[in-house]
Amino acid sequence: MDEMVLLRHGATEWSKAGRHTGRTDVPLLPEGEEQARALAPLVKEMTFDLVLVSPAQRARRTAELAGLEAYEVDADLWEWDYGGYEGITTPEIRETRPGWYLWRAGVTPGDAGHPGESATDVGARADRVIARAKAAEGRVALVAHGHFLRVLTARWLGLPPTDGRLFKLDTGTYSRLGYEHAEPVVTAWNAPVT
Repeated sequence: MDEMVLLRHGATEWSKAGRHTGRTDVPLLPEGEEQARALAPLVKEMTFDLVLVSPAQRARRTAELAGLEAYEVDADLWEWDYGGYEGITTPEIRETRPGWYLWRAGVTPGDAGHPGESATDVGARADRVIARAKAAEGRVALVAHGHFLRVLTARWLGLPPTDGRLFKLDTGTYSRLGYEHAEPVVTAWNAPVT
């Protein structure tokens, strides 16, 4: 593999409101669709040997609008399962858990559809995606979610999953992970296209 190009899906109603959106399958807003379309010129100038996309409609739609129509859905690219915090904002969580911070405190278990994951669980999924990417020839594109891609970046760099906290990532942006002297590096981060 030469490099991984990471695309975070466009804006949704929940992402704009700061609601933790793990496994709830919310659509892109019109603004999110515009963000996805804005990625198309970047995508058009590259050739991808492997394109993996989260099962979530917001990621699949982003891939399609960006011009990545030939992709494989990979369940390992789902967003962090926020368990009992699904759909809740950080200020709302802090009403009952003062000082709560996802990267330190994790999540509480939810219902059967949202059992919750630890950072270690998300890191294990990220490691599997990285292994698939490394096995590919050339350039790989991943279309997924903010917290997941932050964990994946930490793992790419050999850091613990919780160090994903160091990599802020906005909707509708792209990032690149590659190598320098055969060592994993970040070559572009949280780059807007407009």
